[in-house]
Amino acid sequence: MTQPPVTETPVDLLLKTLDLEPLEVNLFRGTSPQVGWQRVFGGQVIAQALVAAQRTVDEERPVHSLHAYFMRPGDPSVPIIYQVERLRDGGSFATRQVLAIQHGKAIFSMLASFQHEEEGYDHQFAMADITPPEQLMGEKEIRDMVLGDAPANVREYWSRPRPVEFRPTSFRHYISKEKLEPKADFWVRITGPMPDDRRLQCAVLAYLSDMTLLDVSLYAHGVSIFDQRIQAASLDHAMWFHRSAPLDDWMLYTQDSPSASGARGMSRGAIYTRSGQLIASVAQEGLIRKKAND
Repeated sequence: MTQPPVTETPVDLLLKTLDLEPLEVNLFRGTSPQVGWQRVFGGQVIAQALVAAQRTVDEERPVHSLHAYFMRPGDPSVPIIYQVERLRDGGSFATRQVLAIQHGKAIFSMLASFQHEEEGYDHQFAMADITPPEQLMGEKEIRDMVLGDAPANVREYWSRPRPVEFRPTSFRHYISKEKLEPKADFWVRITGPMPDDRRLQCAVLAYLSDMTLLDVSLYAHGVSIFDQRIQAASLDHAMWFHRSAPLDDWMLYTQDSPSASGARGMSRGAIYTRSGQLIASVAQEGLIRKKAND
């Protein structure tokens, strides 16, 4: 009897995308899913670069921070080469530099730092009291009930199958031209089972950290990332991994934008477990330029 074809889930595709091919010592190749995007999603490049760096560091040293720059848009139709330089292996810390290359040119660079786990002082900001995800609309409900009159590109974005599900506490900024407070709270979760692999979990956390972050810098100006009059792109991305936690439940991604100037918007984010443990902090500056014909 002919077996039915196995359907690849979005999470399966993400994990496959993060499984880089080793080419040589310190040299890896990654590919992009062919989902119709015109350029490679920035979170994918961050996550793949982190995977490349992790493969050159002892497993006993988890990543604690990364600092990255986007230099050129990635081409999803061709592989990305990741070249790792082992800058330092000290007693406690290790430092890696990763260069992502396409068509003979650098498209992205990243420094990442790794540390043996140590005991020390421990504190964190408390998580705000936010409506739990079960009381919020799911993505299908948002599409069906809220976004019926939204622009086609907004509806298309929310209809794509993705490895990450978002439940915003408010969706006014997607459908309104009001000038709103530049803050947002999203519940986020992985849509399928995740391996019990701390390194892979950090890479997936880096992947999702680039989602929606640039958007919040536009809220105060009555426009959204989908506005055809706006040229938007991530310029840099920094992330700090505070605590280890399995990605098996909803997480709260709280975001704000303290400043926009010079055609750039600055955004910050904090990622909490449902129980309120702060597991990562994020900062990003992005281009939010009005197009010349506006």
